[in-house]
Amino acid sequence: QVQLVESGGGLVQPGGSLRLSCAASGSIFSLNGMGWYRQAPGKQRESVAAITRGGRTNYADSVKGRFTISRDIAKNTVYLQMHSLKAEDTAVYYCNAFRTVATGSENYWGQGTQVTVSS
Repeated sequence: QVQLVESGGGLVQPGGSLRLSCAASGSIFSLNGMGWYRQAPGKQRESVAAITRGGRTNYADSVKGRFTISRDIAKNTVYLQMHSLKAEDTAVYYCNAFRTVATGSENYWGQGTQVTVSS
């Protein structure tokens, strides 16, 4: 099992910045990667950014150039630095960790942290 604890959400004005953190614990040694998803009211959960065990990153088109995913391996923590925030970035952000297994993949989720972009 993997436990994920997010922090860093809050209220920010348009154009502002926030940094989310996700601390992982448990059976993290075999994870294939971690990432961030978000879910806005009335919408499906969508992938925002991910980083693989090898350090490769990918981003949703809507956040490219504004968000950066990074990690501190020693702290088992993944970060999402968000700049130039827009109202449409408002959502609950969830940390995700995934592991490839013989039958497919295993996904683990944090409890979510609210990000609200509003003046």
